[in-house]
Amino acid sequence: MLRTTAAVIAGKAARTAARVRGGGTGGSALPGLVAEKVDPGFLAHALRDVPQVVVVSGTNGKTTTTKMLVALLRAHGRTVFTNPTGSNFTRGVISAMLAELPLRGRLHADLAVLELDEAHALHFARAVAPTHALLLNVARDQLDRFAEIDHTAGLLTELAGMTTDGVVLNRDDPYVNRIAGGLRDGVAVRWFGLDAAIHDRLGELAEHDAREQDDFEAPPAGAEDGLLEPVDESAMGIRWGAADDAERLGPVTLRQRGLAAMINATAATTTARMLLGAAFEDAAAERALRTVAPPFGRGEVIDADGQPLELVLVKNPAGFTVALGTYGSTPVASMIAINDDYADGRDVSWLYDVDFSELRAKGVALTSGVRGWDMALRLQYDDVPVGGTETDLGAALGQFLAEHAEEPKRIFCTYTAMLALRRMLAERYDVPEMGTEVEEGAP
Repeated sequence: MLRTTAAVIAGKAARTAARVRGGGTGGSALPGLVAEKVDPGFLAHALRDVPQVVVVSGTNGKTTTTKMLVALLRAHGRTVFTNPTGSNFTRGVISAMLAELPLRGRLHADLAVLELDEAHALHFARAVAPTHALLLNVARDQLDRFAEIDHTAGLLTELAGMTTDGVVLNRDDPYVNRIAGGLRDGVAVRWFGLDAAIHDRLGELAEHDAREQDDFEAPPAGAEDGLLEPVDESAMGIRWGAADDAERLGPVTLRQRGLAAMINATAATTTARMLLGAAFEDAAAERALRTVAPPFGRGEVIDADGQPLELVLVKNPAGFTVALGTYGSTPVASMIAINDDYADGRDVSWLYDVDFSELRAKGVALTSGVRGWDMALRLQYDDVPVGGTETDLGAALGQFLAEHAEEPKRIFCTYTAMLALRRMLAERYDVPEMGTEVEEGAP
């Protein structure tokens, strides 16, 4: 107990110091590292009194789905702790937690909903066994870190095996689908996925080559499994179970466009229904889904001198393909910023697995980032006109804003490029701090 209290004090001090030095929210991993050094069992102590601990993991969509799930639960009056800064390592979770912890070091919340990187989810689960896990998908992402797609699938399988009460799985993903066979006895399983009528749209997601396996077949949908029924690019409904007379939620229009966002909403809503049981209310769920804003950089729209500027995070072939299908067909001024820092993945050869033909009509005004020239070369192979290349992000952003001041704009960017660009945009425009976006549907 004394060690935990000392860890809280030390972590809070480090958090304050980080805020003073960086001028931000203090949500970096450093305060978590300090607290963990003082008390190696800090996570277990801090979450001991939280009845439900939910881990959200997978290659794509973690941040968006976590934010949607938190909004859904808060719309039902639940007190939820989450790691809103998008720091999906265990020390990032601790850093986010320090702001809310009393000196005794016990978190007061009905639920903890945590976005965790596939590998770090296991570090977390060894300290705190999740009661529930939501596992989204497996795609080729940062092979310099995760080596191969089977390794990533193995990480998620191990995480599911450490979960005590219930898991929610993607019925349309072969790698996630087979995780159901490795669960503890008594662990409940729910599925989310696409209605059979739109299974032909799975190719839009391009999650992995295994999608084309002839022997893969999604499991039958049960009465509590959520099936997506899109209306258009923003409006959607969810059907519970396969029968024509099954219960339905919606239609509801999201603030984020595209099939991927709708699948994330289906995953989050299926999980909320599992967690809330009989307390789940369609009206509260629809209100939350209508009002939750996209997380920073995930289709977030910034008002840039009266014109919309859309930030679109891209980090692997599947994500970029989905982004181009969702946003690329609209002819607006585009910039692409590609970095190769550790958080982005050092190997950017994955750009050659993306079809950029959607961008031919308007072209790309500017490529930037550490790999700006590599991006320009890649676009040349797909006959996409490129207006210029400026590897310095600050100079590129200034040029892009000046040359296209009177028209809508869009920037496709890798993770570290997105963070840097967003900081620069915050100096010019009214941009919410990362992790402090208002949950408009929450009480």
